[in-house]
Amino acid sequence: TLPCLPGARPCIPKDFGHGSVVCVCNATYCDTLDPLVLPAPSSYVKYESSKAGKRLERSEGRFQHSLRTPGSATGGWRCHHRTPGHHGLSWGLPTGLLLTLNTSSLYQHVKGFGGSLSDAAAMNILKLSQPAQDNLLRSYFSESGIEYNLVRVPMACSDFSVRPYSYDDVPDDYELKHFRLADEDVKMKV
Repeated sequence: TLPCLPGARPCIPKDFGHGSVVCVCNATYCDTLDPLVLPAPSSYVKYESSKAGKRLERSEGRFQHSLRTPGSATGGWRCHHRTPGHHGLSWGLPTGLLLTLNTSSLYQHVKGFGGSLSDAAAMNILKLSQPAQDNLLRSYFSESGIEYNLVRVPMACSDFSVRPYSYDDVPDDYELKHFRLADEDVKMKV
């Protein structure tokens, strides 16, 4: 793990029991990250969190080109961690684990990363003071945070709602003449 980068604010852990901690984010403080920078070719940056207390701990590694990898005649890339005092493939990985990337075959395009904004999440965010809301949303969406660029909003209620509701409960209303957003959507999510 690398030390906290200049400008980044570290996690202040708070233990709520049950063997794990959360980072404090309130009206006056929220941990931050430096803006993400694409790693050099053949390299990667990894951020790791764990129940044991790691919170977006940054480490670097590089891929080594291999002419032949197990099960491949065309070669690929092998993953190596660059950690002070350690060199090799097995650090932090089960023995024999090998990550192989075939850069000649692309299967999907990643549009972004994000999370879900459920009724429960919205209600909890709205209970915070305005400065705490600003810090929390900045920690999700800004360059000093984790830079979410997508949000999934459930249609109507979900298992994270305080009551069951839908947008049109009128039987046989196939033209949706009675379609209406619920208060939860208008006041908390839209």
